[in-house]
Amino acid sequence: MLKNLILVAFRNLVKDKAYSILNILGLTIGITCSLFLVFYILDELSFDKYHSQADRICRINAYVQEPENSMKWANTQFPLGPVLQKDFPEVEQAVRFVDSERKMYKKGELRFYETKIFYVDSNYFKVFDHKFLEGNPDFSLIDPNSIVLTAALAEKYFGKTTGIVGNTIKDNDGKRYRITGVIEDVPKNSHIIFNALLSASTLPKGFADNWGTFGFYTYVLLKPNILPETFQAKLLPMYDKYMASIFAKYNIKVHYGVQPITSIHLHSDMSNEPEELGSMSYIYILTAIAFFMLLIACINYMNLTTARSARRSKEIGIRKVSGSGKLQLVTQFLVESTLTACISLVLSLALTALLLPTFNSISGKYFTLQNIWQPSTAYILLLIVFFVGLVGGSYPAFYLSQFNPVSVLKGSLSRSSGNLGLRRVLVVVQFSISMIMLICTYVVYNQLQYMKEKDLGFKRDQLASIQVNAQENMSSRITTYINGLRNDPNVLSVSTSESSPGGRGINFNLFSVESKDGFVDKGVDCYRIDESFVKTMGMEIKDGRNFTSITDTLRSILVNESMVSNFGWDDPIGKRIKFPEDTTGYYLEVVGVIKDFHQKSLYNPISPLILFYRQTGNVISVKLNAQNIPSTLAKLESSWKEIFPSLPFEYTFLDQDFDSQYAADQKRGKIFISFAILTIFITCLGLLGLIAFTTEQRQKELSIRKIMGAGLIQLISLVTINFVVLVAVSCLIAFPIAYYFMHKWLTIFPYNSGLNAIGFVGSAVVVLVITLLTVLFHTIKASLANPTRSLRTE
Repeated sequence: MLKNLILVAFRNLVKDKAYSILNILGLTIGITCSLFLVFYILDELSFDKYHSQADRICRINAYVQEPENSMKWANTQFPLGPVLQKDFPEVEQAVRFVDSERKMYKKGELRFYETKIFYVDSNYFKVFDHKFLEGNPDFSLIDPNSIVLTAALAEKYFGKTTGIVGNTIKDNDGKRYRITGVIEDVPKNSHIIFNALLSASTLPKGFADNWGTFGFYTYVLLKPNILPETFQAKLLPMYDKYMASIFAKYNIKVHYGVQPITSIHLHSDMSNEPEELGSMSYIYILTAIAFFMLLIACINYMNLTTARSARRSKEIGIRKVSGSGKLQLVTQFLVESTLTACISLVLSLALTALLLPTFNSISGKYFTLQNIWQPSTAYILLLIVFFVGLVGGSYPAFYLSQFNPVSVLKGSLSRSSGNLGLRRVLVVVQFSISMIMLICTYVVYNQLQYMKEKDLGFKRDQLASIQVNAQENMSSRITTYINGLRNDPNVLSVSTSESSPGGRGINFNLFSVESKDGFVDKGVDCYRIDESFVKTMGMEIKDGRNFTSITDTLRSILVNESMVSNFGWDDPIGKRIKFPEDTTGYYLEVVGVIKDFHQKSLYNPISPLILFYRQTGNVISVKLNAQNIPSTLAKLESSWKEIFPSLPFEYTFLDQDFDSQYAADQKRGKIFISFAILTIFITCLGLLGLIAFTTEQRQKELSIRKIMGAGLIQLISLVTINFVVLVAVSCLIAFPIAYYFMHKWLTIFPYNSGLNAIGFVGSAVVVLVITLLTVLFHTIKASLANPTRSLRTE
């Protein structure tokens, strides 16, 4: 029985090749796109779950409340970890991370700057899972100056991953680190990725009892059956016990949050995260896209199948007269839809394997062919086939099986099936989804462009940034280097600082700031710059003056406009700032106000900022002539090797550094836009079937009207008006839905492009134009046909 059904289904597919190809093409694209999105979604949901104890590992976050401000930090104080393990029986292990910052390491003649190297406690491998290629996890991080390398770093310095334990590498200060282990590279689906781990016992001892300095990631392994919320409540007394003596006099409160590590990637809203985060809102959006792509593919199948109904009516009539029941006919059509889905699935697997590198490039993921053949993928594929086969084939099956055999064999289909309303609903669903996708695509693209093109308060083009990372004092060499650069006509300006927009090196310190109500204590961002920094960055002094000479190191500071407005300064020049509890009478005075600029990404509102003067900093910023950048960079490197022979020459461009903060958004934006375009394409395939169905159903009517004298324009308008109405109805549905979700999405960004009518009107115009072009094609084709052919059976 089943064999016969499959054989008949296969013959029907082969019989009408054009119909079958169009059906299979739509389903193949829909399944392929959905499969890619499923891969992406499952990967995002899998972060940090590879640890065997992931359900018990939590990170401790810090919530800092000032009188007029609140901050949420992913890092805490250094002594917190040992205190948690000592004072709370719920904690089985506590582990701390702290970044060692960018530093040069060398092995023989090999010299590289390295980042993502962390100091961690010796019990790290009792909490987190990593496969050791060499070494013993129980002892690898106990002794000072011990280091565990990842496989990638071991290959980089030694050309191999085994046989290197016991060897040493040095940093640029000459300190030796003994290699005690080599582990596999950290999986990409981890919220914290490192290249090497240093033993925490290597750190200076000054951190031990400092509850006032934040900057350490603290993780706990809770004992079985301990809930994070329950444990979090027990941490409240820690403020009075350990921190009130430091912060209470400044009216600053601190409490801790306990966050499971498996929720960090998609649910964290903390500052100072070690890696780019995902977003649960994107997961919902991409899940909806995957579902809608399959749904549209199924609707296409329904429309194409019903469009072909007239050709199969006699087959159905003969089957019914020969004794076939409704169940047999329904089964036949469901088998056909399932067979079509299976063929599409095989093609989509091949297409997925072919396009995998392209998708990896767009998404920033690292999927391989193994992802396709995993058991979990097999279940998803079966679910997709079942969904497409059942949903796509159900309506045609029940619709076609209701044909009256007598009417069918006479040459006319029953018009009492009641399918017109459902068909129109399907059209509106397709149009609405297409419009929503177009609107969302426009808003996402517009916001991404807005972030790239927004005036940031500084000129970032042709700005090269070079960092001097060395433990020894390099001030004199830096001065020599930048003085040499100033003699190069292709160097328009050069400056030094401790940080630059989008970069690290910013401090957050507590200051006593003069205000209308006297001196108030508040935390403010700050770093040091030289007198050329403002010019090199293309910034603007709004009030007062810039730094001028070394005498500014004594008392002078620059502040930004946000600092002025935050403290209500009517006349900021001369306003005083001091360090808390400083009784020496030493004050810093404002000599100039810089126009607000974005020190951080557009995810962050511009915060108050204090800039101190320093003659030389370790970040060198060079404004280059746009005409001779390659030759100028070559000269910069040549001069560098003369003055800093032991340090590798590395540079970045400020615009690239700043834009890298939006790398995750750019990747997700590319995914969204790419799949939105494909959704529109699948909808267009559906329109072909839908309009083919309409013109086929109305062929006799069009023929009669043509014989009665109706012109081409009248015939076109007759068919077109129905679809114009459906587009209008779709607008009423799509516009409010798209507005709600896009307005909510834009609130993520403190600075956003907003919503405008262009995206909404444009989406309707695009759908209308595509529809009209398709209608025109089929209507003109039907109108030009010989009317006697369609009227022969009457």
